Amino acid sequence: MSLRTLCDDLQEFGFALAIRESPWLFPTIETIHVLALVLVIGSIMMVDCRLLGIAHRQRSVTRLAGEALPLTWCAFAVAAVAGILLFSSKAATYYDNWPFRIKMLCLALAGLNMLWFQLRIYPHVAEWDHGDVPFAARAAGGVSLCLWVIVVAAGRWIGFTT
Repeated sequence: MSLRTLCDDLQEFGFALAIRESPWLFPTIETIHVLALVLVIGSIMMVDCRLLGIAHRQRSVTRLAGEALPLTWCAFAVAAVAGILLFSSKAATYYDNWPFRIKMLCLALAGLNMLWFQLRIYPHVAEWDHGDVPFAARAAGGVSLCLWVIVVAAGRWIGFTT
């Protein structure tokens, strides 16, 4: 069975039909998705801007991350559930949509960037927590910011191409 066939089948489930056919359900879920993404990206940007030395330089990276990242993960969970519901309503259409594919690719790359940061850079944070951030950490923050900007732009683009 192909991925396209799975998308065709997914959009025929009762909940997907209800979302697609309701005059208020899709916009409500989309609003929740967008608000959750604002929290995700805003909290990630705080940490990324600290890594880049643009903002929050008086705060330690560990303290800022400890305060921001619980919100990030909660909001990400809400955004992911809402996004899956939105996807299910027109799965075949989204599957064929290039902005959607770009968004998903950049989400995956942002996840890999975060994983690389957590496994390779953050274990040494005690060495630079209150001082100059090493190039690798600044690079991870810059890549993260760029990827999240593309996620937002591609997500917005989806609405004009479906």
